[in-house]
Amino acid sequence: MTAGRLPAYWRNVMTVLGGALGAQALPLLAAPLITRLCTPADVGAFSVWLGMVAVAAIGATLRLEAAMILDHDRASQRTCFSVVAYSAGITAVLTTLGAALARLLGLPFAAQLSWPALLTLGVATFMTAYMQTTLAYATSHNAFGKAARARVWSAGGIAAAQVGLLALGMGGVALVAGQLVGLAVGLLAAMLLLAPPQAWPGWLPDPGQRAYLRRHDKFWRFSLPSNLLNVIVSQLPLLMIGARHGAMAAGLFALTQRVLGAPIALLASSVLEVFKRQSVHDFQTQGNCRDAYRYTFKALVLLGIGPSLVLLLFSPELFAFAFGDNWREAGELAQILAPLYFLNFIASPLSYVFFVAGKQKVDLLWQVALFVMTVSVFLAPGSLRQSVLWYAIGYSLLYLVYLRMSYRCSQNRMVAA
Repeated sequence: MTAGRLPAYWRNVMTVLGGALGAQALPLLAAPLITRLCTPADVGAFSVWLGMVAVAAIGATLRLEAAMILDHDRASQRTCFSVVAYSAGITAVLTTLGAALARLLGLPFAAQLSWPALLTLGVATFMTAYMQTTLAYATSHNAFGKAARARVWSAGGIAAAQVGLLALGMGGVALVAGQLVGLAVGLLAAMLLLAPPQAWPGWLPDPGQRAYLRRHDKFWRFSLPSNLLNVIVSQLPLLMIGARHGAMAAGLFALTQRVLGAPIALLASSVLEVFKRQSVHDFQTQGNCRDAYRYTFKALVLLGIGPSLVLLLFSPELFAFAFGDNWREAGELAQILAPLYFLNFIASPLSYVFFVAGKQKVDLLWQVALFVMTVSVFLAPGSLRQSVLWYAIGYSLLYLVYLRMSYRCSQNRMVAA
């Protein structure tokens, strides 16, 4: 990356970071109140619901929101919105029906959730998928500031609604209701601020939509299953811990994930939004994005090393102070997972290079290996701490391989896949 591009690069990063700071600070500020107004079991059940929404939303977009960065003309982007709306609508209906059927059949994961939570899975899925697509539209037009404000509105709505409803004595269902309120507020703000193209999806895909799907088939053929596996793997530990060790253990692990994931959502995602544009530009003009990759890698290491060391050394005390003594064990889990999340912080933004280089199949194969490792670790006998430790070791080793592969992609040196 040349010196002339550095100021613009970092101006964009700081714009996205400012919005991400507000979007992440509000839930973190609300977390000490939430953990004192509900039980670890309530947090565990809500986290299971939120994980199901996250998985369904990835499928709902078909990962076509990532293609928005490549197609800048309004007609193509309108088609993308219509395809996502069509896919998200079908996914929302099927998710809701599937959740209701699972509850009627008495399946364990559905029995952990209330009927209001199960019946709102589809609505949350649709809003999440459409929000992701709208934010990708903002990135494609360098509208980082407006996207940042939309994120803040969403995060603020979630935090305020959850705390308010918990204070009114609604119990665990307040977490789900607050999430829905915040999603609606954020999506409305994004629509008003960004004015994305609107298109009726139709009852069946039209020729233009089918042509769009064919043109970007690598996203739904390779990126979609890869990202589905990634999200499923991220939720598997929580689900398997809940099944083996109970809802309270799941709640402790859920808070650990949330706190450790905050720097990734705050800093790494901010860098990612800018790296997307820069890597695409460099690949189109130079045939590689090696310089952008190196610069971003160094920046991520410098940004992530400090918070990771603090979590590694002081997590139990920090968790007990911030969230109450009932959550000290979550801090002990955070100590084990801190090195893994440091590698995650670095690797997550740089993974976009697989899309830019057209090597989504390589990413998919790595995700399959990660899935097999995760299932194997949590099916093996052992205590909660032992399972989390082996999970952290295996995942960290795979991340080292992942970083090596992504760097080769940035140089355009990967064997055709």
